[in-house]
Amino acid sequence: MPSIASLRRITAKSLSDMILAESSASETTFAIIDVRDDDHIGGHIKGSMNVPSRTIDAMIPTLLRKLETKQTVVFHCALSQQRGPSAALRYLREVERFKAERSTASSEAEAEAEAAKTIGKAEERSQTVYVLDQGFVGWQELYGEDERLTEGYRKELWKNGYWG
Repeated sequence: MPSIASLRRITAKSLSDMILAESSASETTFAIIDVRDDDHIGGHIKGSMNVPSRTIDAMIPTLLRKLETKQTVVFHCALSQQRGPSAALRYLREVERFKAERSTASSEAEAEAEAAKTIGKAEERSQTVYVLDQGFVGWQELYGEDERLTEGYRKELWKNGYWG
């Protein structure tokens, strides 16, 4: 079972390379999940989906469906010390739970079809889940003003570092 210690990390540089490499693609192979709450204002990584941490439990089924075709999923919060890793862990555990349920489900066609709808293609191929090192605070220090990588950036909110 995944744990906080087993979560994989990705650097801002590696994530920026991934974003730029697929910037002209009609559909990306990755998803970025920003779990910041009220501290989401002031900018966000281009193409990221804001799922406030207080809603993560309710949103897990939706995330499983939306992310099933993605090869890579990156979670982050402001610093990626608590909310981001917790959300990534919750997501990974739910993926594992669905895989376990599917493998122990009866061979009835209905049960198989229902499980397939839930986990879909995520089980058929490997999906890598990361937590962004240093969260959005670290990201904005490097890429806050780069409009290819960051949207809605408000420099004045970040002039003294993390404001939230």
